[in-house]
Amino acid sequence: MNTSHVLSSAKAAAQSDSNFSAATLAGESEVIHQDWRAQSRSSDTALVQVRGLGKMFTLHNQGGVRLPVLQNVDFDAGPGDCLVLAGPSGTGKSTLLRCLYGNYLATEGSIRMRDGERWVELTRAPEQQILQLRRDVIGYVSQFLRVIPRVSTLDVVAEPLRERGQDAEAAREQAAALLRRLNVPQRLWGLPPATFSGGEQQRVNIARGFIGGHPVLLLDEPTASLDADNRAVVVALIREAVAAGRCLIGIFHDEAVRDEVATRILPIQPAVPAGASE
Repeated sequence: MNTSHVLSSAKAAAQSDSNFSAATLAGESEVIHQDWRAQSRSSDTALVQVRGLGKMFTLHNQGGVRLPVLQNVDFDAGPGDCLVLAGPSGTGKSTLLRCLYGNYLATEGSIRMRDGERWVELTRAPEQQILQLRRDVIGYVSQFLRVIPRVSTLDVVAEPLRERGQDAEAAREQAAALLRRLNVPQRLWGLPPATFSGGEQQRVNIARGFIGGHPVLLLDEPTASLDADNRAVVVALIREAVAAGRCLIGIFHDEAVRDEVATRILPIQPAVPAGASE
């Protein structure tokens, strides 16, 4: 069977994303960059614990071929981390983020998220608990913005705060401040973002992601569609989030951005099919 065709089919089968939130922050701060070889943080301070994580896709349109994407992933991440997932395309980095967000169910292993004083095993959590974690604990900036049509940009960005019961006017004020910082023109705020350029949509996506104040924020190439000036704004937001004690886990193919924001790097190795020769 053509391996590249199978991989392409797997990527098509794996398309799924949600756009929620994580933290509006102010003031710039220096980030102390640690050697990526540093050991994982103590489990006493971790917000995310992953042990033996594996993900296998079954390609039903390819005769039931089973394709391993992740194998034996282990890490802890906690307050003040910006853990960058490293590796070439196709090694499962975006799949790992989707497992952490609960979009994909892991085939094996454990994902534990700290929710206040308790741990939640994400791989066994019911749907309602996953939705609660997305509202209160885990934010996600995906590669593509997916929102309800005909909703204004200002309300799209403010929605995570409104879901937590914040007053509509106060939520819109915070949304406006973040859109202004990300250089989204005010004339666009009343329009649905589906009509915007790719870079404008990505900035709306980032604003929606950072506004919610979640302790854990997942970032899937947040600067990929941005020019140099707006990349610098996003780098500042990330560094502020780290300095404020939030836990970020992200993918950055732009090496300059990665080097500016990473506190640790986690190499993701290609999964090896069962029975493959060494």
